[in-house]
Amino acid sequence: MPFDNEFTIGIEEEFQIIDPQTRELRSRVNEILEEGQMLLGEQVKPEMHQSMIEVGTGICRDVKEARQDVIKLRRAIAELAQRKGLAIVAASTHPISHWADQRITENERYYQLIEELQHSARALLIFGMHVHVGVADREAAIAVMNAARYMLPHIYALTTSSPFWIGRNTGMKSYRYEVFKQFPRTGIPDYFNSVGEFDSYVNLLIKTGCIDNGKKIWWDVRPHHVYPTLEFRICDIPTKVDETIAIAALFQALTAKLYKLYRQNMGFRLYRRALIEENKWRAARYGIEGNLIDFGKSEEVPLRKLIVELLEFVDDVVDELGSREEINYVHKILENGTSADRQLRVYHETGDLKAVVDLLMKETLEGVF
Repeated sequence: MPFDNEFTIGIEEEFQIIDPQTRELRSRVNEILEEGQMLLGEQVKPEMHQSMIEVGTGICRDVKEARQDVIKLRRAIAELAQRKGLAIVAASTHPISHWADQRITENERYYQLIEELQHSARALLIFGMHVHVGVADREAAIAVMNAARYMLPHIYALTTSSPFWIGRNTGMKSYRYEVFKQFPRTGIPDYFNSVGEFDSYVNLLIKTGCIDNGKKIWWDVRPHHVYPTLEFRICDIPTKVDETIAIAALFQALTAKLYKLYRQNMGFRLYRRALIEENKWRAARYGIEGNLIDFGKSEEVPLRKLIVELLEFVDDVVDELGSREEINYVHKILENGTSADRQLRVYHETGDLKAVVDLLMKETLEGVF
């Protein structure tokens, strides 16, 4: 396999901790955490709000190994939660609960974030999925990041799972977008001409007291500040395991294809952040039902058509990566809708946000047990 030992995958998922009777969030991560860390070690950890728990796979050689790890982690956390009369949910906002009712995890780092960012940090009750793809060559990682930015809104639209916020239908497929953009250093990054230019940017922010390390750069894609990976951070957390794996496979294939072009000295047209942000907004508002802008043609194009074009673009590396089955699930997402689409269907049928939470609890464990 030409890509042997390249483009490893790591997936981080942030889950809601739910009372299955009231369907509300519960700040009870500590009841799960001690036993969870005994079973899973560093693969499970708390987040800023005590109603959230994060899990992360190991370094997976391929997407099939990643699937096994994702299922193992979801099953373990779900079983630990059930023993405490709780449940887990994979969605990027909770349909009902208010951020002000959630307790903050006792951790100096989180207290510092709240001191620095104030209301924006306390109100950050959103849940995401991050996909790491191994790229050992840092110069290549910057080049791949530059080119990948253009396709981020396309893939983001496939993951939307946050149409509700504090009991209201927001009219967006991903309201997580609106919450997170209150943080500094978020969104689509601009491009960098070299790894040296990127390092100079980071070092300037550290020198001037803006950040203490690269972890506080929260862009939609970034070179990880410790690991030799590109970290894709734009997505809502998909509710179903099959969706998570399809998206991880797509990010891996995109990275591999762009790396291949880079090694062949084939350039890729780079667009400014301001233009790509227009497409990100459309993805957040309309999801897979909307149109994005094809900036090369200067015209709107249905997102569904652009996804098909993206799948064709990466097709020549998919079999080398061994991920065709997983990537093909993207067609199922286009056919059946994202988590946001399914949540909205239930809400329009029932008028009941608790029924939406019931759907999310069910789908989060689909294929896990």
